[in-house]
Formats: sequence, structure tokens, C-alpha cells
Amino acid sequence: MNAVGFENYYEILQLSSNADHDTVEKVYRMLAKRFHPDNPISGNSEKFSELKKSYEVLSNPEKRAAYDVKYSEVEELQWRVFDQESASDSHESDKRIFQGILSLLYVARRQDVDKPGMGIMHLQNMLGCPSEHLEFHVWYLKEKGWIERLENGQLAITASGVEKLAEGDLLLRSDRLLTDSVSKNHPDNGDDNRDTNGRFLNGDSL
Repeated sequence: MNAVGFENYYEILQLSSNADHDTVEKVYRMLAKRFHPDNPISGNSEKFSELKKSYEVLSNPEKRAAYDVKYSEVEELQWRVFDQESASDSHESDKRIFQGILSLLYVARRQDVDKPGMGIMHLQNMLGCPSEHLEFHVWYLKEKGWIERLENGQLAITASGVEKLAEGDLLLRSDRLLTDSVSKNHPDNGDDNRDTNGRFLNGDSL
């Protein structure tokens, strides 16, 4: 599936893909009120149209289920940093794999700090890299202290690994990084119920 031109309705509505129906409803109403063309202060007809289109899909169980299939495919495509044919022994390829592993484990840690692990097969599928190509890279990252193996056998990023990512040259998409501007760029600046990317989750704190 081609990710080019794919409309991310969750991003438009500033929602987590796990948001329930009530949260979709609440957030849409809040944003629609803000960007409605009749609003003299913050009205934006183009933005309002995008919100309405997104809401029509995500508020309909059947349409959302069909959309989520495409959404998952695009998410996976965006994470594939290289394919099997491009894997080689070059230093540049190694660097990309190192960054890819750290980036994925960073997201896993940010999404659930108590259960931050990912299995080697999951990493293999997300990176599009055969497991035999990952053995060296996992060994190296463990030796550097940037990742660790948990008691359940899964891999997780360490505090040192997070600091390494902060040095730059990330494969991680910028919208997945923690920034000071997250709370400032969302409708209500406060202690609401959002995920690590600033998107609204389920709950009554909206």
C-alpha cells in the first residue's frame, strides 16, 4: 500500500488510534467549535472540512474498522527503514539499523514505561530486516548499554539509549518525539488525558 496521499484522520482530530467513540465525539465537537467558519477568532473553513471528514469516518464503527486496516498498513510502511535487498555489511547500513532499533524501542518505552519491551520478531517485521541481520546490531546496542533484555526476553531501550537518540540523526518521525510544544499546540492546555504523542485517549478528563 502506498502511504503517499493517505489522510491520517487520527492526526487531524488529534486522537490516539485507541480513542473510544465518546472521546472521538467530544474532541470533534471541541475542535469543530474552534474552527467553524462562523467563529470570528479561530474559524478556518479548510480545517473544519478536514475535521468533519475525519469525524464521519471515525465515528462510524464500520467505516472506522475499514479505515484502521489501511491505517495499520501505512504505519508499518512508514517504519520500514530499509528492505532485505538493501541490507548489507556497510557501516552506513549498520547505522540505519542501529537507529531503527533504538527508535522503535523508544516509542515502545514512551507508550508504556512499565511494559516497554519488543520481541526480536516484532523488530524484524517492523524494520523489514531478517533476524540474522539483527543479531550483531542487538549485541552491539546491548554492549553499549543503550538497550537491555528484560526478564520476559524482550528488548527495551535504556536511559542511555534515549540520550543517544537525543544526539540527532534519528529515523524516528518528528511527530513521535517528546517536545515542549506538544501541550501548546493542542486545544486545551492542561492536565488532560493524552498519550505520549499528545493525542487524546479515552477518559472523562477532556
